[in-house]
Amino acid sequence: MGLWRRRWSRAWLHTRPGAGQTHVGRVSGKALSGLLSPFPGAWALFPGTVSAPGVGSMGLRGRRQRWPSLPRRTRGVRSSNAESLDRLLPPVGARRSPRKRTTSQCKSEPPLLRTSKRTIYTAGRPPWYNEHGTQSKEAFAIGLGGGSASGKTTVARMIIEALDVPWVVLLSMDSFYKVLTTQQQEQAAHNNFNFDHPDAFDFDLIVSTLKKLKQGKSVKVPVYDFTTHSRKKDWKTLYGANVIIFEGIMAFADKTLLELLDMKIFVDTDSDIRLVRRLRRDISERGRDIEGVIKQYNKFVKPAFDQYIQPTMRVADIVVPWGSGNTVAIDLIVQHMHSQLEERELSVRGSCAGICEDRVRAARGAVLAALASAHQCHPLPRTLSVLKSTPQVRGMHTIIRDKETSRDEFIFYSKRLMRLLIEHALSFLPFQDCVVQTPQGQDYAGKCYAGKQITGVSILRAGETMEPALRAVCKDVRIGTILIQTNQHTGEPELHYLRLPKDISDDHVILMDCTVSTGAAAMMAVRVLLDHDVPEDKIFLLSLLMAEMGVHSVAYAFPRVRIITTAVDKRVNDLFRIIPGIGNFGDRYFGTDAAPDGSDEEEAASTS
Repeated sequence: MGLWRRRWSRAWLHTRPGAGQTHVGRVSGKALSGLLSPFPGAWALFPGTVSAPGVGSMGLRGRRQRWPSLPRRTRGVRSSNAESLDRLLPPVGARRSPRKRTTSQCKSEPPLLRTSKRTIYTAGRPPWYNEHGTQSKEAFAIGLGGGSASGKTTVARMIIEALDVPWVVLLSMDSFYKVLTTQQQEQAAHNNFNFDHPDAFDFDLIVSTLKKLKQGKSVKVPVYDFTTHSRKKDWKTLYGANVIIFEGIMAFADKTLLELLDMKIFVDTDSDIRLVRRLRRDISERGRDIEGVIKQYNKFVKPAFDQYIQPTMRVADIVVPWGSGNTVAIDLIVQHMHSQLEERELSVRGSCAGICEDRVRAARGAVLAALASAHQCHPLPRTLSVLKSTPQVRGMHTIIRDKETSRDEFIFYSKRLMRLLIEHALSFLPFQDCVVQTPQGQDYAGKCYAGKQITGVSILRAGETMEPALRAVCKDVRIGTILIQTNQHTGEPELHYLRLPKDISDDHVILMDCTVSTGAAAMMAVRVLLDHDVPEDKIFLLSLLMAEMGVHSVAYAFPRVRIITTAVDKRVNDLFRIIPGIGNFGDRYFGTDAAPDGSDEEEAASTS
C-alpha cells in the first residue's frame, strides 16, 4: 500500500483522438488524495481516466492507467472501509419509512436570492437573436452519462455553480421514462421491470425536446413519479437556455442524441459506492425495502451497466472518476467550457465587468448612430397604427408631457390614454359575422371575436400600469409579465424574469410597455413570445409613446407584429431618451426618484 500512496504530482488527462489541445493539471499527492478519496485509505491516483478534447491517450508511461492488478482487498475499499459503508446503510431490522412521492427534476431557474419577503434576480439572459429577430446563438448542450447513483446530478450542479453563466437548464433523463402498460405496472411494483434498459426511455421525445431547447424554444417536459411509476398529469415548461445540461444513465445510448451534444462527460464511480447510494436513496426517499432494491440491482441495474452504460464511456469527451469529489477534473471542464462559450459569443457573466463607463457610453452612441442611419428617410412601417390625434388626444398628451403636471393628474390622464389605446388596439383583432336575437325577438347581424383567447403581457415595470385598462375592456383576460433590464457594462438588454400563462400559443397577445425608444426591450419581449410558439401575426405591441427608431427596429425584426401607439416622436438622444418625450414614465407614475445619472428607467435602463 505504501508504494501506491506515494506523492504523485500529476493529474493525468487521457484524451480521445480529435481536435483541440491536451490539458494537464498538476496537484500535489496529498491534495490529490484528499480530492479523490471518499473513504480513508482509498487510492490517491485516478482510478480511471480524465478525458478532454485532445490528442491520444497518455498515462504514466504513455498508455491508459487503470487499477493495478492487485487483490481486491488492496484496492482501498475493504476491511476498515467496510464499516464506513455499513454506516451509510439503514439497520437491517429498521422499520420501512413511509413511501414518499418523488418526481423527476428538470429545473430552469435563473440565478436568484430569496428573502422572506421577495425574490431578487441576480443575473439576466443576454440577447440570443440578431437584428433580424432570428436566433444567432445556439445553446451549448452538455451530456452527463454514468451509472445509476454515480453522482451525475451533483457534478452537473457543481459545473453550473463554477461556470457562472445565467440561464442554465438542467434536463434529467429520468423525466422521459415511457408510459407503462398495466402489466408493466404490476412488474414494476414487484421490482421485476427493467428501468435500466434503453427501451425504457422515450428517445424520440428526448431528441425533439433537446432540439427545441437548443433552438431557443420553450418545451414541455413530463414529470415522472417514481412512487407510482407513471407520468404526472401536469408537465413542466422549460425555457431560456444559454447552456443545457442533460444527464442520465443512457445519455450516450442513442446516435441521434449524441449528435446534439456539444460536450460529453462520463461520471465513473465505483460500483460499491453506487450501490450504497442507491440503497440509501430508494429506501429513504422511495419507501422500498433492502431486499427489493438489491434484487433489482442484481437482476437489472448491474447487468445493464455492464452491457449498455459502461461501453458508452469510450464515446465520452471527458471521464470524471469519483464524480463530485474530483474537483480537479471539474475545474478543467469549466475552463474548457468557458473557451467554448467565448467562441460561440455566449456572454459569461462578469467578463465585461472591466469596461469603463466612457467606453460603454461610446458603444451606446455607436449603436444609436447605426440604428438612426439604418432607418433614416424610411417611411413608417405599414404595421404601425397611431391613434388619431384629435384635440382631446393632443390635449391629454400636453398634460402628461408637461413637467409641471402633478402626479395625480399625470396618472389620471395617462389612464385615459391607455383606455383609448386599448380600445383602438382591439379593433385590429379578427372578427367574424354572427347573428343574435334581440329581446324583441328580432335577428341582429353582428360581429364576434374569432380568436380563442386574449392574453396581456406587460414589460415591467411601466408596462404593468396598462393592465387595469386591459382588464376593464377584456373580461377574464389572462396576464403575464416580463422583466427586462439593461446591463450597465455591455449596454445590452437582459431578460431577468418571465411569467406567462399556460398554453399561450393559440392566443392573441397584447404586449404592453408605456414607452419604446430604441426598441431593444420590445424586441426581446417579442422574441420570448415567439419562443413560446405565439405566431408573429398574433402579437400586438402597445405603447403610449414611441420613437421612430424603436418603431423601425421592431418592424424590421418582426414585420408581422402589429405596432399600436398614441404618438410617435422623431428623435432619441445619446441617453436613449425620447425627444421631446414624456420623461421617466415609471418614476412619474409611481412617484419614485429618478436614477442618479438622470437617465430614464424605461427609456435608458431598460432600453425599451
